[in-house]
Amino acid sequence: MSLAITHSRCIHGAQAVSIRVEAHLANGLPSFTIVGLPETAVRESRDRVRSALVNAGFEFPQRRITVNLAPGDIPKEGTCFDLAIAIGLLAASGQVRQDALPDTEFSAELALDGSLRPVRATFAAALGSAQAGRSLIVCAGDGASASLVADADVRGADALHEVCAHLNGEVPLAAYPATADCESACYPDLADVLGQPVARRALEIAAAGGHNLLMIGPPGTGKSMLAERLPGLLPPMTLEQATESAALRSIAGEPIETATWRQRPFRAPHHSASAAALIGGGRIPRPGEVSAAHHGVLFLDELPEFDRRALEALREPLQNAAITIARTHATVRFPACFQLVAAMNPCPCGYAGDPVIECLCSPDRVARYRARVSGPLADRIDLHVEVARQDPALLAQATARGESTLDVARRVARAHHQQQDRQGTLNAKLEAAALRRCCTLDAPSAELLNQASIRLALSTRGYYKVLAIARTIADLDGASTIALEQIAEAINYRRLDRGMTRA
Repeated sequence: MSLAITHSRCIHGAQAVSIRVEAHLANGLPSFTIVGLPETAVRESRDRVRSALVNAGFEFPQRRITVNLAPGDIPKEGTCFDLAIAIGLLAASGQVRQDALPDTEFSAELALDGSLRPVRATFAAALGSAQAGRSLIVCAGDGASASLVADADVRGADALHEVCAHLNGEVPLAAYPATADCESACYPDLADVLGQPVARRALEIAAAGGHNLLMIGPPGTGKSMLAERLPGLLPPMTLEQATESAALRSIAGEPIETATWRQRPFRAPHHSASAAALIGGGRIPRPGEVSAAHHGVLFLDELPEFDRRALEALREPLQNAAITIARTHATVRFPACFQLVAAMNPCPCGYAGDPVIECLCSPDRVARYRARVSGPLADRIDLHVEVARQDPALLAQATARGESTLDVARRVARAHHQQQDRQGTLNAKLEAAALRRCCTLDAPSAELLNQASIRLALSTRGYYKVLAIARTIADLDGASTIALEQIAEAINYRRLDRGMTRA
């Protein structure tokens, strides 16, 4: 009787869970059993491991084999356990030394010829291994992205026999060096957007205070171009923020590019995306688009065309910067701290209020279209701005250029520093009590805000959002207090509260 214990890494919900792979060989008729809630891909590893061992020149134990994946109450899915199971069998049968196994984790799929293949969520596995103080052996193709994790001891191999030679002390696998910082971020330039001073100003305010933004206007007026330029206006992510964001995308099954992994994510799902695609889901929950946009921007173009249930599911993450998904096997809480930028037409044909093209929609049809964006969701979006048709004369100017991303980003960075020094967070994240402390108004400003709240029927949330926007405008202007003109400008950004003019 022999028993070898090694480690693998299972991505369960939002966590990388260490799995003990216990390989037990016993006398009796040859058999190969895997227990511990294995999914189909894990059960099929029996055939991959058997073929890989034989083709790599090792002896496959002709005994009763039991592989236990512990803890047994966590469902195991994917092909990442192949290498750990193979190493466990080789160690149990005496073909690989066991003394290195407690300090090493394995995450790779085995091909039938014994070569290693990449698997999902290697970045997250490397993060979990580093926190556990163990080294991680992965497929060479996954090594570069796994080594991005700070303090991770990552070693890559191309084939099973290389891993065995490393464990036996014959030919050690070289550790990946600490990856240098990524290339300079390359974002689209705001200077490419001609005109649109109101929308550009709203975009700058959104970046400076962390506010959500809704742009309303006819087709082709630059709404998508403006949204794509928001990440470039935001300050660079810290290492901790970049690691969190990359880990969530890794768990979702996306590759992590070493050159751009510290750029702020910009997610733009199609309007046919389901609620599960947006917020996450599955039998074993995985992150959705709101978590993939963590510390970045989520852009929803053609907002009313999204499924109503999908849009209403955004309320919790917009309010709490996290999403809780409850399923039979797990309840998982994913971070979802993102800025929402949405765009919509004023009506189904897109030309309500347009001075050039006549709108063909009936009032009832326009009302039904706008009602697809519910009041509670619109109330959670700070800035509502109209993006009107551009003057063709401006577009015809070959040398016309707006203010660049770099220039606006400098002002945004100064506003961020002011907010961090004053209250330790961005204005959009302030609670009501903190807003009242940070936003002292003089008598005329308070009276204007009160009158606007009555006339526009602002909710309590809407009232405080106007206050937060005014605080951000004051920060951009370098003012310590909020003036009357800043309150007035903030009120003008509540477009949906005032209604949309119909031609």
